[in-house]
Amino acid sequence: MLGMSIIEIIGYLGSLLVASSMLFNSIIKLRWFSLMGNLMFTIYGFTIGAYPVGVVNAFIMLTNIFYLSKMYMKKENFRTLEVRPDNKYLLDFLDFHSLDIQKFFPSFNPQSGHDVSLLILRDMQVAGVFLAEAKGNQLCIKLDYVTPQYRDLKLGRYIYDEYQHQFKEKGFTEFKSGSYSKKNDKYLKKLGFKFSDNNKIPIFSKPIY
Repeated sequence: MLGMSIIEIIGYLGSLLVASSMLFNSIIKLRWFSLMGNLMFTIYGFTIGAYPVGVVNAFIMLTNIFYLSKMYMKKENFRTLEVRPDNKYLLDFLDFHSLDIQKFFPSFNPQSGHDVSLLILRDMQVAGVFLAEAKGNQLCIKLDYVTPQYRDLKLGRYIYDEYQHQFKEKGFTEFKSGSYSKKNDKYLKKLGFKFSDNNKIPIFSKPIY
């Protein structure tokens, strides 16, 4: 970008952000990237005197702000549905999303044993799956998968914060997870899990209160 003016750089960045927004499955991420791109295009348009460009992008920017506000203020309903490990819907769900699951849990085997099998519902839509194995008072996470359109941490906060009293009533005092992928490690850290590598085995843990 040598030789370009600041306003030209802003225009190119606006184009890049708007184009990048189309790559996201998550509606929230799409709108945030679109919003930032529209802001830059608005500045670019009014600065160079291309008022139609500035006006249209200002309008789209305000539209994104409106819908983002609605998304963050909306009261959503979360609940879980406990199913058997061999539940037909659960197995079909895992099979349908198997390629995406492998990105976060590359070693996951749907046939491996687990003691807790939960379908996570968001406004009565199946948005994710939580599978775990009981080891004494520890709940060892085998799979915590959320479908792409719902990846805004809300399901994770629901399971590990709001719902955790249900696990406590069953005698569990701690969540445990291995390091399955960098993306999942980052997700766990955002949800308050602490990392340790005792005996050179990476482990994430979070107490159940």
